[in-house]
Amino acid sequence: MKNAAALSGPQPAAGPVTADGFRPRALRGAEPESSPAASADLSTRDRVTQLLLERGATTAAQLGSALGLSPAAIRRHLDAMLADGDVVAREQVVRGSRGRGRPAKVFVLTEAARVRCGTHHYDNIATAALRWIARSGGPRAVEAFAAEQVTALEERCRAAMEDAGDDPLARAEALAGALTAEGYAANASTIASGGQLCQHHCPVAHVAAEFPQLCEAETAVISRLVGTHVQRLATIAHGDGVCTTHIPAQPRQSPRAGAQSGNTVTTVRTDR
Repeated sequence: MKNAAALSGPQPAAGPVTADGFRPRALRGAEPESSPAASADLSTRDRVTQLLLERGATTAAQLGSALGLSPAAIRRHLDAMLADGDVVAREQVVRGSRGRGRPAKVFVLTEAARVRCGTHHYDNIATAALRWIARSGGPRAVEAFAAEQVTALEERCRAAMEDAGDDPLARAEALAGALTAEGYAANASTIASGGQLCQHHCPVAHVAAEFPQLCEAETAVISRLVGTHVQRLATIAHGDGVCTTHIPAQPRQSPRAGAQSGNTVTTVRTDR
């Protein structure tokens, strides 16, 4: 979903932000610190926060590599953020076979940190509006509202994917780029069973937690844009670190099988 702030009208200015739209900690209510070392620490932690906001669950090694920090330095910042309640550590989920040893820890922003980043402004107003729609028109009215909200997003993404071709995985990569431009911090990757589209940011996660019709409408848009059945595996709205959509691989047919079947390609469903 693009942004529910439109339900509440223009947003008031909340102070200066950095070039990438992130509000430094000193502007989010923390006491300013004057020493150069303290300022540098806050700047680095803001960069760590921004990366976690964009990527979702991330290991310390990945964060250190992205920021050019040593393992000891990134650990120091993460320990401070854990103590402040800005991040939580979880065991990394490994699909398929994995090597010896315990899985690496991944770090995820807490809800309080996401709120300070400005990702859930006006959620209360948006939720109240949807509750009113639900009371007045029932679940179908909410579904219709959600479908209408993603129409403009679908049109913009479709225009951005004009040269992507017909292959679902290639279209998923193009869609990831289009969604990133819309603020979703998305990426696509190929896996053994097909492809995976990940969205590391959801502007309306709080609202979608109560009204899953928003997620369902968005999933329908992804399916139409990619050109095949897709399956939502995880959503930020339901407590996952990333919104993950599985795109099943298209079955390969031999020339003989294709001739016998009239070259019909059947989509593999993974949710049965």
